[in-house]
Amino acid sequence: MITKRIIPCLDVKDGKVVKGVNFEGLKEVASPIKLAEFYSSCGADELVFYDITASAEGRALFTDILRETAKTVFIPLTVGGGIRSLDDFERVLGCGADKVSVNSGAIANPELVGMAAKKYGDQCVVISADIKRVNGEYHVFAKGGREDTGMLAVPWIKRCVDEGAGEVVVNSMDTDGVKQGFDIPLLKAVCKAVKVPVIASGGAGSQADFVKLFQEIPDIDAGLAASVFHFGEISIAELKQTLRENGIVARI
Repeated sequence: MITKRIIPCLDVKDGKVVKGVNFEGLKEVASPIKLAEFYSSCGADELVFYDITASAEGRALFTDILRETAKTVFIPLTVGGGIRSLDDFERVLGCGADKVSVNSGAIANPELVGMAAKKYGDQCVVISADIKRVNGEYHVFAKGGREDTGMLAVPWIKRCVDEGAGEVVVNSMDTDGVKQGFDIPLLKAVCKAVKVPVIASGGAGSQADFVKLFQEIPDIDAGLAASVFHFGEISIAELKQTLRENGIVARI
C-alpha cells in the first residue's frame, strides 16, 4: 500500500485564511503565513494554498502573500486561484510553489492543462475540480463554486488527466465543511476513471473519516482538510498514529 498523505488546505481571501460550509458563509481563521509555518513543522505531508476569490474576481493571485507563505514551508506546496495562463504558472512557481492547481482557468481554456504539462511536467500540474450533485449527476462548478458549468465531473477530470494533469483534487461541494465524512461515491468514481494520484477534499470531521476514506478507497492517495486542522479538532500527529493503528501506511 502506498503511503497516504495528509494535507491541510489554506483557503485565502483578502490575505486571511477563511473557512465556510458548502463554499458559503466564509469566516476568518488566521494568517496564512503563520498557519503554513505551523503545518510545515507538525507533520503535514504537503500544503495547499488557494486564493479562493481570484477567479471569481477576475484577477491574478496575491503573489506577495504567497511569497511570504512559501518562505515558511519546507514541505511540497500546491498553489491555485486565478490561474489562467502559462504566465500565471510561471509567476506562481517563481514565488515558491512546487505544483500549480488549475480549475476555472482550465474550464475556460482546456488546452492550458496540456500546455502547462508540456512546459513544466505532469507532476507540476494539478487539476482541481469543484463538484456538486445536480439532478442526480456530478457537475463541475467554476469561479469558486459559484457557476455551474453543466459539464459532467468524471469525464471532465479524465479529459484533463489525458491532457497531462499529474494529480487530481476532488472538492465535494456537497460535503464541504459539513464534517460528516468524505464523499465516498464521488471519490470512488474518480479513482476508477484515472490512474494518477487523487486527493479527497471536503467533509472531514474526525479521525474516523480519514480511516474510512483510506479503507474504503485503497487507491486514494491523500486526504485534504481545513477547519478540523485549523481549529485543532484533529491533530495531524495523532491522526497519523491512528491511521497506522488501523493498518494504513502514513509517514510519521
